[in-house]
Amino acid sequence: MSIAEWSFLIGTLLLTMVFTSGLLGRLPLSSAMVYLALGWLLGPMAGNVLRPDPSLHTLVLERIAEVALLISLFAVGLQLGVPLRDRRWRLPLRLAFVSMAAMVAMVTAVGVWLLDLPLGAAVLLGAIIAPTDPVLATGVQSDAGPQPDRLGFSLAGEGGLNDGAAFPFFMLGLGLLGMHEVGPHFLRWLSVDLLWATAGGVAIGASLGTVVGRFVVYLRTRHGEAVGRDEFLALGLIGVVYGVSQLCLASGFLSVFAAGLALQRVREQPLRNTPVLHAAAEVEGHSYETMATHPSHASATMHDSVQGFNEQLEKLAELALVLVVGAMLAYTKPLPAIGWFVPLVLVVLRPISVMTAIVGERLGRQQRILIGWFGIRGIGSVFYLLLALRHGVDGAVADTLVSLTLWTVVASIILHGLSAQPLMRRYWDLRP
Repeated sequence: MSIAEWSFLIGTLLLTMVFTSGLLGRLPLSSAMVYLALGWLLGPMAGNVLRPDPSLHTLVLERIAEVALLISLFAVGLQLGVPLRDRRWRLPLRLAFVSMAAMVAMVTAVGVWLLDLPLGAAVLLGAIIAPTDPVLATGVQSDAGPQPDRLGFSLAGEGGLNDGAAFPFFMLGLGLLGMHEVGPHFLRWLSVDLLWATAGGVAIGASLGTVVGRFVVYLRTRHGEAVGRDEFLALGLIGVVYGVSQLCLASGFLSVFAAGLALQRVREQPLRNTPVLHAAAEVEGHSYETMATHPSHASATMHDSVQGFNEQLEKLAELALVLVVGAMLAYTKPLPAIGWFVPLVLVVLRPISVMTAIVGERLGRQQRILIGWFGIRGIGSVFYLLLALRHGVDGAVADTLVSLTLWTVVASIILHGLSAQPLMRRYWDLRP
Protein backbone atom coordinates (compact mmCIF):
# COMPACT_ATOMS: atom_id res chain seq x y z
CA MET A 1 0.00 0.00 0.00
CA SER A 2 1.10 3.56 -0.71
CA ILE A 3 1.52 6.28 1.92
CA ALA A 4 -1.73 7.85 0.76
CA GLU A 5 -3.62 4.57 1.13
CA TRP A 6 -2.19 3.93 4.59
CA SER A 7 -3.02 7.50 5.56
CA PHE A 8 -6.61 7.04 4.44
CA LEU A 9 -6.93 3.71 6.26
CA ILE A 10 -5.48 4.94 9.57
CA GLY A 11 -7.50 8.15 9.42
CA THR A 12 -10.68 6.18 8.80
CA LEU A 13 -9.97 3.91 11.77
CA LEU A 14 -9.35 6.86 14.09
CA LEU A 15 -12.51 8.64 12.98
CA THR A 16 -14.43 5.39 13.44
CA MET A 17 -13.28 5.36 17.07
CA VAL A 18 -14.78 8.82 17.52
CA PHE A 19 -18.05 8.19 15.67
CA THR A 20 -18.81 4.85 17.34
CA SER A 21 -17.89 5.73 20.94
CA GLY A 22 -21.43 6.79 21.87
CA LEU A 23 -23.07 3.93 19.98
CA LEU A 24 -20.93 1.29 21.69
CA GLY A 25 -21.98 2.68 25.07
CA ARG A 26 -25.60 1.82 24.24
CA LEU A 27 -24.90 -1.65 22.83
CA PRO A 28 -23.61 -4.79 24.57
CA LEU A 29 -20.39 -4.45 22.59
CA SER A 30 -16.88 -3.40 23.49
CA SER A 31 -14.53 -1.36 21.34
CA ALA A 32 -12.15 -4.34 21.29
CA MET A 33 -14.80 -6.45 19.54
CA VAL A 34 -15.07 -3.85 16.76
CA TYR A 35 -11.28 -3.65 16.39
CA LEU A 36 -11.06 -7.43 16.31
CA ALA A 37 -13.58 -7.64 13.46
CA LEU A 38 -11.76 -4.89 11.56
CA GLY A 39 -8.46 -6.69 12.04
CA TRP A 40 -9.90 -9.88 10.59
CA LEU A 41 -11.35 -7.97 7.62
CA LEU A 42 -8.00 -6.30 6.97
CA GLY A 43 -6.04 -9.54 7.44
CA PRO A 44 -5.04 -12.25 4.97
CA MET A 45 -8.40 -14.04 5.28
CA ALA A 46 -10.27 -11.06 3.77
CA GLY A 47 -8.73 -7.77 2.62
CA ASN A 48 -5.10 -8.95 2.84
CA VAL A 49 -3.97 -5.47 3.89
CA LEU A 50 -2.40 -6.55 7.21
CA ARG A 51 -0.13 -9.61 7.16
CA PRO A 52 1.29 -9.90 10.70
CA ASP A 53 2.83 -13.36 10.41
CA PRO A 54 4.13 -14.10 13.94
CA SER A 55 6.89 -16.33 12.59
CA LEU A 56 8.26 -13.68 10.19
CA HIS A 57 7.62 -10.45 12.09
CA THR A 58 8.12 -11.67 15.65
CA LEU A 59 10.30 -8.82 16.89
CA VAL A 60 8.13 -6.01 15.48
CA LEU A 61 4.91 -7.56 16.80
CA GLU A 62 6.52 -8.18 20.18
CA ARG A 63 7.57 -4.54 20.43
CA ILE A 64 4.04 -3.38 19.59
CA ALA A 65 2.59 -5.63 22.30
CA GLU A 66 5.30 -4.59 24.77
CA VAL A 67 4.64 -0.86 24.33
CA ALA A 68 0.87 -1.38 24.52
CA LEU A 69 1.27 -3.37 27.74
CA LEU A 70 3.53 -0.76 29.35
CA ILE A 71 1.08 2.03 28.56
CA SER A 72 -1.83 0.04 29.96
CA LEU A 73 -0.01 -0.91 33.17
CA PHE A 74 1.01 2.68 33.85
CA ALA A 75 -2.57 3.82 33.19
CA VAL A 76 -3.99 1.29 35.64
CA GLY A 77 -1.50 2.36 38.30
CA LEU A 78 -2.55 5.99 37.86
CA GLN A 79 -6.22 5.05 38.33
CA LEU A 80 -5.93 3.15 41.61
CA GLY A 81 -6.18 5.55 44.52
CA VAL A 82 -6.06 3.09 47.42
CA PRO A 83 -2.88 3.42 49.55
CA LEU A 84 -0.49 0.49 49.19
CA ARG A 85 -0.68 -0.35 52.90
CA ASP A 86 -4.47 -0.58 52.78
CA ARG A 87 -5.82 -4.08 53.48
CA ARG A 88 -7.98 -3.85 50.36
CA TRP A 89 -4.86 -4.71 48.37
CA ARG A 90 -4.89 -8.20 49.89
CA LEU A 91 -7.44 -9.58 47.42
CA PRO A 92 -5.77 -8.23 44.25
CA LEU A 93 -2.44 -9.57 45.51
CA ARG A 94 -3.92 -12.99 46.14
CA LEU A 95 -5.55 -13.01 42.72
CA ALA A 96 -2.34 -11.89 41.02
CA PHE A 97 -0.04 -14.39 42.71
CA VAL A 98 -2.02 -17.27 44.22
CA SER A 99 -4.61 -17.49 41.46
CA MET A 100 -1.86 -16.97 38.87
CA ALA A 101 0.20 -19.86 40.24
CA ALA A 102 -2.87 -22.12 40.36
CA MET A 103 -3.76 -21.26 36.75
CA VAL A 104 -0.22 -21.94 35.53
CA ALA A 105 -0.18 -25.28 37.36
CA MET A 106 -3.53 -26.39 35.92
CA VAL A 107 -2.70 -25.33 32.35
CA THR A 108 0.66 -27.09 32.70
CA ALA A 109 -1.10 -30.30 33.70
CA VAL A 110 -3.47 -29.98 30.74
CA GLY A 111 -0.55 -29.30 28.42
CA VAL A 112 1.39 -32.37 29.52
CA TRP A 113 -1.47 -34.87 29.88
CA LEU A 114 -3.91 -33.78 27.19
CA LEU A 115 -1.84 -31.84 24.64
CA ASP A 116 1.32 -34.01 24.79
CA LEU A 117 3.53 -30.97 25.21
CA PRO A 118 6.98 -31.16 26.80
CA LEU A 119 6.96 -29.97 30.40
CA GLY A 120 8.74 -26.71 29.56
CA ALA A 121 6.32 -25.92 26.74
CA ALA A 122 3.36 -26.69 28.99
CA VAL A 123 4.69 -24.30 31.66
CA LEU A 124 5.16 -21.69 28.93
CA LEU A 125 1.56 -22.15 27.82
CA GLY A 126 0.40 -21.68 31.40
CA ALA A 127 2.45 -18.49 31.83
CA ILE A 128 1.17 -17.14 28.52
CA ILE A 129 -2.50 -17.88 29.21
CA ALA A 130 -2.63 -16.93 32.90
CA PRO A 131 -2.35 -13.09 32.89
CA THR A 132 -5.57 -11.09 32.79
CA ASP A 133 -5.86 -7.83 30.88
CA PRO A 134 -6.28 -4.43 32.58
CA VAL A 135 -7.20 -2.64 29.31
CA LEU A 136 -9.88 -4.98 28.02
CA ALA A 137 -11.34 -5.24 31.54
CA THR A 138 -12.18 -1.52 31.76
CA GLY A 139 -15.89 -2.31 31.30
CA VAL A 140 -15.97 -4.14 34.64
CA GLN A 141 -13.75 -1.81 36.67
CA SER A 142 -15.08 0.79 39.04
CA ASP A 143 -14.29 4.47 39.04
CA ALA A 144 -10.95 5.47 40.47
CA GLY A 145 -10.73 7.03 43.89
CA PRO A 146 -10.00 6.26 47.53
CA GLN A 147 -13.25 4.28 47.98
CA PRO A 148 -13.63 2.14 44.83
CA ASP A 149 -16.00 -0.79 44.48
CA ARG A 150 -14.23 -3.93 45.64
CA LEU A 151 -15.06 -6.00 42.55
CA GLY A 152 -13.73 -3.46 40.08
CA PHE A 153 -10.72 -2.57 42.21
CA SER A 154 -9.74 -6.22 42.64
CA LEU A 155 -9.96 -6.97 38.92
CA ALA A 156 -8.00 -3.82 38.04
CA GLY A 157 -5.34 -4.55 40.66
CA GLU A 158 -5.04 -8.15 39.49
CA GLY A 159 -4.66 -7.05 35.87
CA GLY A 160 -1.97 -4.55 36.82
CA LEU A 161 0.03 -7.04 38.87
CA ASN A 162 -0.19 -10.39 37.14
CA ASP A 163 1.57 -9.48 33.88
CA GLY A 164 4.66 -9.09 36.02
CA ALA A 165 3.74 -12.06 38.20
CA ALA A 166 3.70 -14.30 35.11
CA PHE A 167 7.33 -13.48 34.28
CA PRO A 168 9.00 -16.02 36.63
CA PHE A 169 6.82 -18.84 35.31
CA PHE A 170 7.58 -17.83 31.74
CA MET A 171 11.33 -17.93 32.43
CA LEU A 172 10.91 -21.28 34.17
CA GLY A 173 9.27 -22.68 31.04
CA LEU A 174 12.14 -21.39 28.90
CA GLY A 175 14.61 -22.88 31.36
CA LEU A 176 12.98 -26.31 31.20
CA LEU A 177 13.27 -26.11 27.40
CA GLY A 178 16.98 -25.25 27.67
CA MET A 179 16.49 -21.67 26.42
CA HIS A 180 17.27 -19.88 29.70
CA GLU A 181 19.78 -20.43 32.49
CA VAL A 182 18.05 -21.50 35.70
CA GLY A 183 21.18 -22.50 37.64
CA PRO A 184 21.85 -25.60 39.74
CA HIS A 185 18.75 -26.80 41.55
CA PHE A 186 16.90 -23.84 39.96
CA LEU A 187 18.76 -21.50 42.33
CA ARG A 188 19.24 -18.71 39.78
CA TRP A 189 15.60 -18.88 38.73
CA LEU A 190 14.44 -18.76 42.34
CA SER A 191 16.72 -15.92 43.44
CA VAL A 192 16.79 -13.73 40.31
CA ASP A 193 13.76 -14.50 38.13
CA LEU A 194 11.31 -15.00 40.98
CA LEU A 195 12.35 -13.17 44.16
CA TRP A 196 14.50 -10.32 42.84
CA ALA A 197 12.45 -9.69 39.70
CA THR A 198 9.29 -9.30 41.77
CA ALA A 199 10.62 -7.36 44.77
CA GLY A 200 13.13 -5.36 42.77
CA GLY A 201 10.58 -4.42 40.12
CA VAL A 202 8.15 -3.03 42.68
CA ALA A 203 10.91 -1.20 44.59
CA ILE A 204 12.44 0.41 41.49
CA GLY A 205 9.09 1.55 40.09
CA ALA A 206 7.78 2.88 43.39
CA SER A 207 11.03 4.74 44.15
CA LEU A 208 11.44 6.36 40.73
CA GLY A 209 7.75 7.22 40.46
CA THR A 210 7.83 8.94 43.84
CA VAL A 211 11.11 10.78 43.23
CA VAL A 212 10.16 12.04 39.76
CA GLY A 213 6.67 13.06 40.87
CA ARG A 214 7.89 14.97 43.92
CA PHE A 215 10.68 16.65 41.94
CA VAL A 216 8.27 17.86 39.27
CA VAL A 217 5.90 19.24 41.92
CA TYR A 218 8.84 20.94 43.64
CA LEU A 219 10.05 22.58 40.43
CA ARG A 220 6.58 23.78 39.57
CA THR A 221 5.56 25.13 42.96
CA ARG A 222 8.89 26.64 44.05
CA HIS A 223 10.37 27.83 40.76
CA GLY A 224 7.57 27.78 38.19
CA GLU A 225 9.62 25.38 36.05
CA ALA A 226 8.80 22.10 34.26
CA VAL A 227 5.27 23.30 33.53
CA GLY A 228 3.48 21.59 30.65
CA ARG A 229 4.83 18.72 28.56
CA ASP A 230 2.97 16.26 30.76
CA GLU A 231 2.91 13.84 27.84
CA PHE A 232 6.72 13.84 27.98
CA LEU A 233 6.52 13.22 31.72
CA ALA A 234 4.33 10.14 31.18
CA LEU A 235 6.44 8.66 28.38
CA GLY A 236 9.71 9.61 30.04
CA LEU A 237 8.80 8.03 33.37
CA ILE A 238 7.62 4.83 31.67
CA GLY A 239 10.84 4.67 29.65
CA VAL A 240 13.20 5.34 32.55
CA VAL A 241 11.47 2.96 34.94
CA TYR A 242 11.25 0.14 32.42
CA GLY A 243 14.83 0.64 31.26
CA VAL A 244 16.31 0.70 34.75
CA SER A 245 14.36 -2.35 35.89
CA GLN A 246 15.32 -4.37 32.81
CA LEU A 247 18.98 -3.43 33.18
CA CYS A 248 18.78 -4.56 36.81
CA LEU A 249 17.11 -7.88 35.81
CA ALA A 250 13.93 -6.85 37.63
CA SER A 251 10.37 -7.07 36.31
CA GLY A 252 9.76 -4.08 34.07
CA PHE A 253 6.01 -4.63 34.08
CA LEU A 254 5.75 -4.54 37.87
CA SER A 255 8.04 -1.48 37.88
CA VAL A 256 5.86 0.50 35.48
CA PHE A 257 2.69 -0.43 37.36
CA ALA A 258 4.31 0.55 40.66
CA ALA A 259 5.49 3.85 39.13
CA GLY A 260 1.91 4.69 38.15
CA LEU A 261 0.74 3.90 41.68
CA ALA A 262 3.52 6.01 43.19
CA LEU A 263 2.87 9.00 40.94
CA GLN A 264 -0.81 8.82 41.84
CA ARG A 265 0.14 9.00 45.54
CA VAL A 266 2.38 12.09 45.27
CA ARG A 267 0.91 14.75 47.54
CA GLU A 268 0.96 18.54 47.48
CA GLN A 269 3.79 20.58 48.99
CA PRO A 270 1.91 23.71 50.11
CA LEU A 271 3.77 26.76 51.30
CA ARG A 272 2.81 28.27 54.63
CA ASN A 273 -0.04 30.79 54.42
CA THR A 274 -0.81 29.89 50.79
CA PRO A 275 -4.60 29.92 50.22
CA VAL A 276 -6.33 27.11 48.32
CA LEU A 277 -7.68 28.12 44.93
CA HIS A 278 -11.39 27.89 44.28
CA ALA A 279 -12.76 27.71 40.77
CA ALA A 280 -14.80 30.82 39.99
CA ALA A 281 -18.45 30.14 39.28
CA GLU A 282 -19.00 33.18 37.04
CA VAL A 283 -15.87 32.91 34.87
CA GLU A 284 -13.97 30.17 33.09
CA GLY A 285 -11.91 29.24 36.12
CA HIS A 286 -8.18 29.01 36.65
CA SER A 287 -5.70 28.29 33.87
CA TYR A 288 -3.58 25.16 33.66
CA GLU A 289 -0.43 27.17 34.46
CA THR A 290 -2.03 28.62 37.58
CA MET A 291 -3.17 25.23 38.87
CA ALA A 292 0.05 23.45 37.88
CA THR A 293 2.27 25.85 39.83
CA HIS A 294 0.05 26.39 42.88
CA PRO A 295 1.41 24.59 45.98
CA SER A 296 -2.02 23.24 46.92
CA HIS A 297 -3.01 21.95 43.48
CA ALA A 298 0.20 21.08 41.61
CA SER A 299 0.27 17.31 42.15
CA ALA A 300 -3.43 16.85 41.40
CA THR A 301 -3.04 18.88 38.20
CA MET A 302 0.03 16.86 37.21
CA HIS A 303 -1.76 13.57 37.87
CA ASP A 304 -4.91 14.54 35.97
CA SER A 305 -2.94 15.79 32.97
CA VAL A 306 -0.68 12.73 32.80
CA GLN A 307 -3.65 10.41 33.24
CA GLY A 308 -5.66 12.12 30.51
CA PHE A 309 -2.81 11.80 28.02
CA ASN A 310 -2.09 8.21 29.00
CA GLU A 311 -5.74 7.21 28.61
CA GLN A 312 -5.68 8.40 25.01
CA LEU A 313 -2.46 6.48 24.38
CA GLU A 314 -4.08 3.44 25.94
CA LYS A 315 -7.00 3.59 23.51
CA LEU A 316 -4.62 3.85 20.53
CA ALA A 317 -2.57 0.92 21.86
CA GLU A 318 -5.73 -1.15 22.26
CA LEU A 319 -6.77 -0.35 18.70
CA ALA A 320 -3.38 -1.26 17.24
CA LEU A 321 -2.91 -4.52 19.10
CA VAL A 322 -6.44 -5.89 18.77
CA LEU A 323 -6.36 -5.13 15.03
CA VAL A 324 -3.16 -7.15 14.83
CA VAL A 325 -4.71 -10.02 16.80
CA GLY A 326 -7.66 -10.14 14.42
CA ALA A 327 -5.32 -10.29 11.43
CA MET A 328 -3.04 -12.88 13.11
CA LEU A 329 -5.89 -15.40 13.24
CA ALA A 330 -5.04 -16.28 9.64
CA TYR A 331 -1.78 -17.81 10.88
CA THR A 332 -3.31 -20.17 13.44
CA LYS A 333 -3.59 -23.89 12.78
CA PRO A 334 -7.01 -25.61 12.94
CA LEU A 335 -6.10 -27.72 15.95
CA PRO A 336 -8.88 -29.97 17.33
CA ALA A 337 -7.80 -28.98 20.84
CA ILE A 338 -8.99 -25.41 20.33
CA GLY A 339 -12.62 -26.51 20.66
CA TRP A 340 -12.18 -27.82 24.21
CA PHE A 341 -9.12 -25.92 25.47
CA VAL A 342 -10.60 -22.41 25.17
CA PRO A 343 -13.84 -23.11 27.12
CA LEU A 344 -11.85 -25.16 29.64
CA VAL A 345 -9.62 -22.14 30.39
CA LEU A 346 -12.35 -19.51 30.52
CA VAL A 347 -15.20 -21.43 32.13
CA VAL A 348 -13.51 -24.04 34.32
CA LEU A 349 -9.88 -23.26 35.15
CA ARG A 350 -10.30 -19.53 35.77
CA PRO A 351 -13.07 -19.96 38.38
CA ILE A 352 -11.14 -22.78 40.08
CA SER A 353 -7.98 -20.67 40.26
CA VAL A 354 -9.97 -17.79 41.76
CA MET A 355 -11.48 -20.07 44.41
CA THR A 356 -7.97 -20.89 45.65
CA ALA A 357 -7.22 -17.18 46.08
CA ILE A 358 -10.40 -15.92 47.75
CA VAL A 359 -10.58 -18.40 50.61
CA GLY A 360 -11.31 -16.41 53.75
CA GLU A 361 -12.25 -13.24 51.88
CA ARG A 362 -15.60 -11.66 52.74
CA LEU A 363 -17.16 -11.58 49.29
CA GLY A 364 -20.78 -11.90 48.27
CA ARG A 365 -21.89 -14.74 46.05
CA GLN A 366 -22.29 -12.44 43.06
CA GLN A 367 -18.83 -10.95 43.56
CA ARG A 368 -17.27 -14.41 43.67
CA ILE A 369 -19.01 -15.44 40.46
CA LEU A 370 -18.06 -12.27 38.60
CA ILE A 371 -14.42 -12.36 39.66
CA GLY A 372 -14.29 -15.98 38.50
CA TRP A 373 -15.84 -15.11 35.14
CA PHE A 374 -13.99 -11.91 34.27
CA GLY A 375 -10.52 -13.36 33.76
CA ILE A 376 -10.10 -11.45 30.52
CA ARG A 377 -7.13 -12.43 28.34
CA GLY A 378 -5.42 -9.92 26.07
CA ILE A 379 -2.24 -7.90 25.63
CA GLY A 380 -0.13 -9.73 28.22
CA SER A 381 -0.85 -13.13 26.67
CA VAL A 382 0.00 -11.87 23.17
CA PHE A 383 3.26 -10.34 24.40
CA TYR A 384 4.45 -13.47 26.17
CA LEU A 385 3.49 -15.58 23.14
CA LEU A 386 5.64 -13.44 20.84
CA LEU A 387 8.46 -13.40 23.40
CA ALA A 388 8.44 -17.21 23.42
CA LEU A 389 8.69 -17.28 19.62
CA ARG A 390 11.60 -14.83 19.68
CA HIS A 391 13.44 -17.04 22.18
CA GLY A 392 13.40 -19.87 19.67
CA VAL A 393 10.22 -21.87 20.29
CA ASP A 394 9.27 -23.27 16.90
CA GLY A 395 7.75 -26.23 15.05
CA ALA A 396 4.68 -28.02 16.36
CA VAL A 397 5.08 -26.49 19.83
CA ALA A 398 4.99 -22.98 18.36
CA ASP A 399 1.91 -23.84 16.28
CA THR A 400 0.14 -25.09 19.41
CA LEU A 401 1.06 -22.02 21.48
CA VAL A 402 0.03 -19.58 18.73
CA SER A 403 -3.30 -21.24 17.98
CA LEU A 404 -4.41 -21.85 21.56
CA THR A 405 -3.30 -18.41 22.78
CA LEU A 406 -4.83 -16.35 19.99
CA TRP A 407 -8.15 -18.20 20.02
CA THR A 408 -8.33 -17.91 23.82
CA VAL A 409 -7.76 -14.15 23.56
CA VAL A 410 -10.32 -13.81 20.76
CA ALA A 411 -12.94 -15.85 22.63
CA SER A 412 -12.30 -13.78 25.76
CA ILE A 413 -12.71 -10.49 23.87
CA ILE A 414 -16.02 -11.64 22.40
CA LEU A 415 -17.56 -13.46 25.39
CA HIS A 416 -16.47 -10.99 28.05
CA GLY A 417 -17.26 -8.07 25.78
CA LEU A 418 -20.83 -9.27 25.27
CA SER A 419 -21.40 -10.08 28.92
CA ALA A 420 -19.70 -7.12 30.63
CA GLN A 421 -22.49 -4.55 30.34
CA PRO A 422 -25.48 -6.73 31.29
CA LEU A 423 -23.67 -8.50 34.12
CA MET A 424 -22.27 -5.29 35.59
CA ARG A 425 -25.63 -3.54 35.24
CA ARG A 426 -27.27 -6.36 37.18
CA TYR A 427 -24.47 -6.26 39.75
CA TRP A 428 -25.00 -2.55 40.40
CA ASP A 429 -28.76 -2.97 40.53
CA LEU A 430 -28.50 -5.70 43.18
CA ARG A 431 -25.68 -4.08 45.13
CA PRO A 432 -26.92 -2.89 48.56
